[in-house]
Formats: sequence, structure tokens, C-alpha cells
Amino acid sequence: MKRLRLLVVLAIVAAAGLLRAQVPDGPIRIGFIVPLSGAFAQNGRDILNGFLLLLDEVGYRAGGRQIQLIVEDDEAIPAVTLTKARKLVEADRVHLMAGTLLASSGYALTPYVDAQQIPMVYPVVSSDDLTQRRRSKWIIRTGWTSSQPNHAFGEYAYRTLGYRTVATVALDYAFGWESVGGFQRTFEAEGGRIVQKMWTPVSVHDFAPYLAQISRDVDAVYALFLGRSALQFVRQYGEYGLKDRIPLIGSGTTTDEHVLPFMGDEALGAVTTLQYSAALDTPENRRFTGAYRKRYNKVASYYAESMYTGGKWVLAGIEALGGRVEDRARLLEALRSARPTGLPRGPVELDEYGNPIQNIYIRRVERVGGELQNTVIATIPRVSQFWKYNPAEYLRQPLYSRRFGPAS
Repeated sequence: MKRLRLLVVLAIVAAAGLLRAQVPDGPIRIGFIVPLSGAFAQNGRDILNGFLLLLDEVGYRAGGRQIQLIVEDDEAIPAVTLTKARKLVEADRVHLMAGTLLASSGYALTPYVDAQQIPMVYPVVSSDDLTQRRRSKWIIRTGWTSSQPNHAFGEYAYRTLGYRTVATVALDYAFGWESVGGFQRTFEAEGGRIVQKMWTPVSVHDFAPYLAQISRDVDAVYALFLGRSALQFVRQYGEYGLKDRIPLIGSGTTTDEHVLPFMGDEALGAVTTLQYSAALDTPENRRFTGAYRKRYNKVASYYAESMYTGGKWVLAGIEALGGRVEDRARLLEALRSARPTGLPRGPVELDEYGNPIQNIYIRRVERVGGELQNTVIATIPRVSQFWKYNPAEYLRQPLYSRRFGPAS
């Protein structure tokens, strides 16, 4: 009997040791790529800040293991993005990667990510085709597609705002084309007309030539800009006397919190659409924005929230595996199956293409407590990247481009 007890004890000890052996002692290495220098450094810093806030909250641990974050600056240059990814995967031997900002960087990484078969989380890159016609098995997008909020907004602009004719002014690259295309498709499907479409260089410094061309007979002007161009456009829109004559509407980045604190009364009344607003009045968002302001002494932008939410996805996947992230295929499946809760933007789930189904918010710029904010005036729940269209039929249509029509 004593010998039997001894054998049982030894079996239990061996089993415990085997379980411990199955969870490596080393840290979970996450490679993180964002622009921290160059024209988009502030956007990249906000993305990083969102992740750092979350990692601080969990003590840099998940699944019973320490997390090591390895950060690389890609300067928002696709060739550099690819070089930094190679360094993270082949030299640092990270278990997964996250980050990057521009569509061009996102597309540049896709072949490499596929070849290496390493999970990659895109919290911000919004290029439609990354989860549509050119989707990758190894990329999980926790952010959005450029056209996604704009599909909802086109219908809202016609049905609720009552607009029938709109002029659009947007940056002349994929983000602008896809955003305007999404808005145009649903607005015109309702019976509205896009009577003018103007494209500006990404490096534009003066909007006077474009503002002078805007028809004074349209019901509204739809604008898509970000960073310095958003500040410049909104200011000049007011200076040209258009603010009080033609309502300004547009993509959420035009009045996002990364630029809104630097705007003045010229931004008041602008109505935009996005999957997030720092003014969203929910317990989860109040907690997030309070913590973000306390740590960084500024309001949280969509870029910060995007990586905070993307980070929750990463942590949920790691927890589901009990920290056993060495098997990349299992890690990928855990990330795709994750259902993190307490997200600042509200409930999110991934579709079968790896893109979020989520609330889209219609926001109006107001001054509250001495600060400008994107007050949420409407919520469109559970918006898919395919809007109300059949995915198979949608994907047979070409990607939104500069030439998307009709516009008369």
C-alpha cells in the first residue's frame, strides 16, 4: 500500500512537472511597429500610448507569462516597415506582431506575414482589401475598413440629415477613395447625388483653390482629412465663409481627437462618422478616457483607442491558450476566436474575413466644459464591412477607387 501511495505521488509530481514544462518560462515577445518619427509621428505615438496603457493595467503579464514589447519605428515608409518586421521575426523571434499605420505599410507587410506564418494584428490600417479581396489568413484586423463607417453615414445623411446634394473634398490616395466611395454608394442608393468630387494631394498646404470651386448650391460638403491637413482645411473652410452657409460633414478622422483640441469655433457643428468618440458616454469609455488623460494629460484619440482595443484582443488570445503561444496556428485561431469585453468603443466581434462588426457613431462637434468634443448623436449598431450587402456579391464589385461613379 505504501508503495502504491508513493507511485501515485510520483505520478502527480510528474504530471505537474509536465504541465509546467508545457508553458515556457521565457517572456511572450510582441513585435510592435509604428511611426515614431516623420510626418505621422504623433499618430504613431498615440497608437503606442494606447498599448502601453493597457500593458501597465495588466502588469505586462498574460496567460501566466511576462510580456516583452519590442518597439520599432517604421517612419511610415513601407520599405522600412518591411525591414523592421524582418528584424522582429528573424532576429528577435517574436511570437506575434501588431501595429503599423498606413495602408501602404499594411499591404507591404502582407506577403511577408503570409510567408512567415506569423499572426499580425492591424489595429489602425483601414484599407478595405486587407480583409476583402486581398485578405491574409495571418492578419487579424481589430480596427475598421475605410468604407465601413461611411456606408452607414451615406444612408444617415440622406434619411436623417435630409441632404440631397453633396460635394466631396478628400485626400487623393486609397484612404480617401475608399471613404468617399463608401459614402457615395449608399448616399446615391438612397436617391442623393454627389455633384462634385475633388481630390487634394496628401502634401497639400493651401485649400483655397479647392474651396473656391465648391458649388454654393449643395446641401453639404463631405471632407476627409487627418493631421495637419484636417486643421488647415477646417480653418480655411471657416475663413472662406463656408461654415455658416454649407454644413460640413465627413469622415471621423477630420475631427478626430488627435486634431480636435487644436481647432476652434470653426469646427463647431461639423458632423462626422467613426467607430469611436472620446465623448462616448459609457462606463467602459469613461474609465478608459480618464486613465488615458491621467497618464498622458490629453484626450484619447481614435488611434489610442484602436490599439487599446487591439491590445485587449491580443491579451484575450494569449489568455485563451494559457500563455502557450509558441504554436502560431493555435495562436492565430485563439486571436480570431477571442471575444474581449470592456472595450471603450462598445461591443466588437470579428466576421469570417477577420474584420470587426461594430457600432458606428455619428458625432457632432460641440463645446462642452470649455473643450471641443465629438458628441455622439446617433448609433448604428453592428455594422459590417459589407454594410447590408451580400458579401459574395459585394466582393465581385471592384475596390472603391478614384474613378468610382456615378457622380453627376
